[in-house]
Amino acid sequence: MRLLAVDTSGPVCGVAVMEDERVLSEFAVQNRNTHSASLMPLVEQSLTCAGRSLADMDALAVVVGPGSFTGVRIGVATVKALAHGSGKPCIPVDALEALAMSTGRMRDGEGLICPIQDARAGQVYAACFAGGERRMEDRAMKLEEFAAEAAGLSPGPLLFTGDGVPVHRERIRELLGGRAVFAEGPFAFLRPSAAGELARTKGTPIDYRNLKEFYLRPPNAEKNKKLLEAMRHE
Repeated sequence: MRLLAVDTSGPVCGVAVMEDERVLSEFAVQNRNTHSASLMPLVEQSLTCAGRSLADMDALAVVVGPGSFTGVRIGVATVKALAHGSGKPCIPVDALEALAMSTGRMRDGEGLICPIQDARAGQVYAACFAGGERRMEDRAMKLEEFAAEAAGLSPGPLLFTGDGVPVHRERIRELLGGRAVFAEGPFAFLRPSAAGELARTKGTPIDYRNLKEFYLRPPNAEKNKKLLEAMRHE
């Protein structure tokens, strides 16, 4: 299967072109540009470097969340537009599962992989994985609650990764002590090739019109709209 994989769910904007298990090209940038400015140049560069075109792809994979509301929308909207123009199916990918796979330890049986994204207000978007299997569903919760629940799932080490780590590293150490370890360098962010591998091995192709963002809580715009509606009816 030939795949174009896209991720804009976090601070890194990434694109990969894959052919079965091979990564033909992979680009990831974290800069001052918005994802909307970076994404299409990365798509074009990835396809060019892979020696492939959009017409060569069997499907387009995209990380649909959880993550940054704006970032997720950019990725999903871009892939839907590409799919509409090319007639290709789409494969949605879960951000936290792709983060776990990006550590390179999804199949290790010892301990848990704990991907976390900063959800503000002391909360994280989080899940747990062990031995390539999910141990906790994606949830938005207080960091303290997540740490306690994750610690109860395994007696081994807890490997944390994701953009929530720089924000909460010290608090995680306070809560878990030596059981907490942290992914470093190239294993500490969501790699677009990991999203592509998940799409290839676990994903189900769907029509682009059925592709939707996955949020663990409503965007601020939606919450504000509901608040205004409630005020009007008072």
